[in-house]
Amino acid sequence: MSKFDYDLGVIGGGAAGLTVASGAAQLGVKTLLVEKEEALGGDCLHYGCVPSKTLLKSAHVYQQMKEGARYGLPAITPPPVDFAAVAARIREVIAVIQQHDSVERFSRLGAEIRFGPARFRDEHAVEIDGQTASARAWVIATGSSPQIPAIPGLDRTPHLTNREIFYLDHLPDSMLILGAGPIAVEMAQAFSRLGSKVTVVQRSNQILSREDPDLAALVQRELEREGVEFLLKTAVRRVADGGDRREVVVADAAGREQTIAAEALLVALGRSPNTDGLGLEQIDVPFDPRGIKVDRRLRAGHKHIYAAGDVIGGYQFTHVAGYEGGIALSNAVFRLPRKTDYTWVPHCTYTKPELAGLGHNEKSASAAGLNYRVLSEEFAANDRARAEGETGGRLKLLLDRRDRPLGVTIAGPGAGDILSQWVAIMNGKVGLARIAAAIHPYPTLSEINKKAAGSLLAPKIFSPRVRKILKLLFGYRG
Repeated sequence: MSKFDYDLGVIGGGAAGLTVASGAAQLGVKTLLVEKEEALGGDCLHYGCVPSKTLLKSAHVYQQMKEGARYGLPAITPPPVDFAAVAARIREVIAVIQQHDSVERFSRLGAEIRFGPARFRDEHAVEIDGQTASARAWVIATGSSPQIPAIPGLDRTPHLTNREIFYLDHLPDSMLILGAGPIAVEMAQAFSRLGSKVTVVQRSNQILSREDPDLAALVQRELEREGVEFLLKTAVRRVADGGDRREVVVADAAGREQTIAAEALLVALGRSPNTDGLGLEQIDVPFDPRGIKVDRRLRAGHKHIYAAGDVIGGYQFTHVAGYEGGIALSNAVFRLPRKTDYTWVPHCTYTKPELAGLGHNEKSASAAGLNYRVLSEEFAANDRARAEGETGGRLKLLLDRRDRPLGVTIAGPGAGDILSQWVAIMNGKVGLARIAAAIHPYPTLSEINKKAAGSLLAPKIFSPRVRKILKLLFGYRG
């Protein structure tokens, strides 16, 4: 008889934790899943991916209603947005997906679910609401929370984060957003399209600072065309509550100050790992403000304790959390020495145009000291993009000295979906000649991938040397 209550314990019911718990339970492992929130699903389902993409779709449709004349349709002015109705739709979408992440489903799979904060008592046991549960192995997947900076006055000023913004009872007439990362720019475009006057404040000189400047600028120009104002190279000095307005004092690069007032203040300045209250310091699990420290097998200082997802402070993506959950599951259950590999991690910012990437972009390749060259294809030359009136944007393919892909970045319509072909190409080590030769459906946006691959091969095929050989062999006179 085992001296532990469970074979495996999982703390956190988000993407990583649910991956581990569902897989383990279906393999016949006695599994305990602990979640401190009232429902399973994590930040992605309730405060992140799902509500944000649902909101973005509503904003996109409303924008299309306003821009009908671009497509030869009657010009109309739609009535103002009832944000309560938009929020209701968001809750409806979450409720449907929640069924997949429900207690009932995981119980049917064989996992036991407990709700409440968990704290380690020793290396094998945690306390949950006064009760102790032990497990042979543990996976910590507690995720992350919005990072709240130490800006003077912010702690006394009502503000929004991703936890509140999708459930507002009305549309703010104006919104000030601190930060210009993916969450910030997505929300900036969405609320601007719905009717808010949006201003974005960013300390650096570029939005989406990890992206190549030219592609980030494409996104910025479109948002500015739609009415979003950007204050770059601007620092936030202090914040105050002005009653029905939030007052933010900012300073430009020269130190000149101005006060900006808005009905709503959204703080989107990064994420912090959820490590507080777990008792990690008592069991020698290494962590710092950036997250739990793990090795490539996701072990957190012990051979039987693993950590995965946002809490380890790496890639803050749901798809990466799910991947890491699979790694932790393999190591904890099968006891295989499976290691993480982040060579080809895709990402996408769901603005219009979308901005998606895989592997290196020019900024990261330069920082790594890599020798590369760039092949670039414009959406303006893509027939489907032109038919849909979405010709802004480009694809950039980075190649090494042997013309092998180092990475691809796409700014344009459907960039995230177009990128999926490159996920298969690079993970499968498929040669670009195969992509250029493959039949792609016409007209599709993804033809831009075929054209990029073809542009690498065309100079070799249609070269003076080949022309000379053909002339000698067949007597061609062109």
